[in-house]
Amino acid sequence: MTEKINQPLAEVFGFPIKNFSAQADRYRKNKLCPFNNKVPSCTKDKANSPLGVCSVFHNKNAVITCPVRFREDWLIAGHAAKFLFSRATSWTSLSEIRLNDKEGNTAGNIDLVLVSYDKKGKILDFGSVEIQAVYISGNVRDPFEYYLKNAHKNSELNWKSGYNYPKPDYLSSSRKRLVPQMLYKGGIFKNWGKKQVVALQKSFFYTLPSIPKVDKSKADIAWLLYDLVFARDGSVYKLELVETVYSEFGPALDKIIKPEAGDISDFIGLLQEKLDEKLEGNAPDAPTLIDVINS
Repeated sequence: MTEKINQPLAEVFGFPIKNFSAQADRYRKNKLCPFNNKVPSCTKDKANSPLGVCSVFHNKNAVITCPVRFREDWLIAGHAAKFLFSRATSWTSLSEIRLNDKEGNTAGNIDLVLVSYDKKGKILDFGSVEIQAVYISGNVRDPFEYYLKNAHKNSELNWKSGYNYPKPDYLSSSRKRLVPQMLYKGGIFKNWGKKQVVALQKSFFYTLPSIPKVDKSKADIAWLLYDLVFARDGSVYKLELVETVYSEFGPALDKIIKPEAGDISDFIGLLQEKLDEKLEGNAPDAPTLIDVINS
């Protein structure tokens, strides 16, 4: 995508906003999801008024903002199975599986659990697949609803940039979503000695601290990194696995949850600056230690 982009919407109800095929128009009109949602309709945000934005533009790239978008053709299941099981294994995927801790309290739902089984249908092994889309900061519903009023006319919308212009919020996505998922659900699977897969976009992964990599044979986590790539005919984006990173659970989690400390002198300098502002031309409004002792 080399043209100048003046608006945030990349895909709406599964199709690029300038795709006016009969199929794209039908999906927009009926608010459908083409990516294996649990029902045919899009249910993002509100079931009766879904926010059908699958991806937004950031630095001219389409960034996935809906986890269901990763279910295209169930590619992630096949890619995950290559890490979780041996080649000759019979396996299938089960979605939205509740996970409880030792006390029976819920640790949340697992997006996908892949299970291998024998000829009699008995489970031999299993592993988890967690999907991590990106949160949006700013207001994406306004440009979305404006576009839907007349998609053909408003596909050229010039949405002015500003404070509320929607864009990926990678930091919140990792701190509020990825880290808790790994701590709670991931911790249980690690305790059980089961492998895990995390599917996310490559641009998201490389905003994380550098995770120590290991060989596939030593890994208990596989990070499946995807991007959206235009199909050859330019009509739709296709989900494409562009890289797989293997790591161990403990070192990966430690790296993500324990930020590297900056230079303490920078922080002291900031404190000094704030203190100078507070004291400049004014007596301190906070008590000194002598004041406290004498009171």
